[in-house]
This record gives sequence, C-alpha cells and structure tokens, in this order.
Amino acid sequence: MCTVCGCGQASTEGRRNTGPDAPCHHDHGHDHRHPHHDHHDHDHPHDPHHHHDRAPDPTRLVRVERDILAANDALAVRNRALFATRGILAVNLVSSPGSGKTTLLTRILDDLARWVPLAVIEGDQQTSLDAERIRATGVPAIQVNTGKGCHLDAAMVARAVATLDPADGTVLFIENVGNLVCPAAFDLGEAHKVVVLSVTEGDDKPLKYPDMFHAADAMVLNKIDLLPHVTFDVDRCVAHARRINPALEVLPVSATRGDGLEAWRDWVLSRRPAVPRHASERTAS
Repeated sequence: MCTVCGCGQASTEGRRNTGPDAPCHHDHGHDHRHPHHDHHDHDHPHDPHHHHDRAPDPTRLVRVERDILAANDALAVRNRALFATRGILAVNLVSSPGSGKTTLLTRILDDLARWVPLAVIEGDQQTSLDAERIRATGVPAIQVNTGKGCHLDAAMVARAVATLDPADGTVLFIENVGNLVCPAAFDLGEAHKVVVLSVTEGDDKPLKYPDMFHAADAMVLNKIDLLPHVTFDVDRCVAHARRINPALEVLPVSATRGDGLEAWRDWVLSRRPAVPRHASERTAS
C-alpha cells in the first residue's frame, strides 16, 4: 500500500521517479545508500539484534496514511473548485491494466469532439504511448509518469491542468494508472470516478476490490464481444458490484466493435455542468 512504499508521500511532495535509472526517493525508514561491510558504517546505532526487515510500526503507518490523504484531499478541493468555476467536467477512469481504457477513450473522442472541447490526462508508470494515441485523435493530452507510484494524485492533476489549460466547458478525462487498489483512496477533484472492468478479468472483481467499486459512480463493462469465448457471468458481476454500491450505473460496451459506445457518450454528456456566466464571457472575449 502507498504508506508502506511511500509513493503517495513522494508524489504529493513533488518528488517523482523520472525513469528506470532514477534513484529511489521512497522513505522506507532508513538510508539505502549506506555501505554494508564488516565495520557496519551506519549513521544510526547498530546492535546485534538489528534487522532491516523488521515489521513497520502499524501506528506510524496509520498516521502517515492519514497525513498523506489529508494533504491530497485539500488539493483535490482546490481542483474541484477550479473545475466548477470553469464548467469543466472531470472524469477519472480507473481500472486494472489491460481493461481497454485507452481504446475506450479513443473510440468516443471523435464523437464527443462534435459537442464539447476535450482534454486528457494520461497516467502511467512509464512511457508516453497512451498520450500519443490520444493526440493522434486531435485531442490535447498530457502524459504524467508516476515512476514507482501506483496512482495519480491531486497535485499531479493540478500541474497537468495548468499545462493543458483546458477551455471553459471542457470534458477532461483523467486516465489513471492501471490499478484497482490505490486510486480508490485518492480524490483528484473529479466529478465522477468510472471503473472500467473487462470480461476477461473475472466476474468476482467487485468483491475482491470493493473500495474501488464503492467509490465509482459507474462501471463500464468492456470487451463484451468476447463473452462467447470467456467464462464470465454478466448478471453475477453486476449483482456483486451493486451489492457493494447499489447506486452503481452499468454500461456494457465493446470498445473494439462499437457496442454501447453511444450510451457511454450520452452518459458523459448528460453529466456536464452548466458553464458559469463569467466563464462564458471570458471565453467569448
């Protein structure tokens, strides 16, 4: 979890791994750089019973997690206020890796572009491959690489939005790092969290990752074109998901074949906020 590896703290404070050879900035409780030789040249006392694999203090972990989330939540409030002021709809797409989030986006961006201005924030540990796919559609996109981090946070989103400078009334998609655990805990300031689940992953995922499905407003059930070829019970999956979150909306789609994309597009458009009058006047001027 983030409080053990320190990735939440590192990203919140702006310390980010920028490549495979970058040094680890994660706080594991001691300095990884000190040498281990016969004289044990440590900068802390060393006794015969000292062990580096000693279990972390659970009280400290709870305190660190609380502090990390509180700092993130404060930034998320600022992001949400900015979005409201400018009539921006922010949709946080979350899923495990390989669910088809990027394909789902690229398939509806052309359609949505006829109705609203669009922008995309892409989150991955490494590479800019997904952002390049988005830009190929003509929609502005920025890649945020988290290095060893397992999720985007509100500070990363704030910096990306400042760079993108989306127009008032924009639909802003935030494609989070592929992970069904940590992104559930981190508010980015989004209006809606949408979990994408593919039928190749198993119909028990809502029970295995309840926090994510509880936090989501909608579940896009992707790759339904593969249902004849996999063991996946749609009704059972939906029942599991709504046991966790009775209000969860379910949108079955096939991003590759096109099934259900119109309903997914309409879901997004129906949640656009009204653009405040002062924002419209600024855009017109």
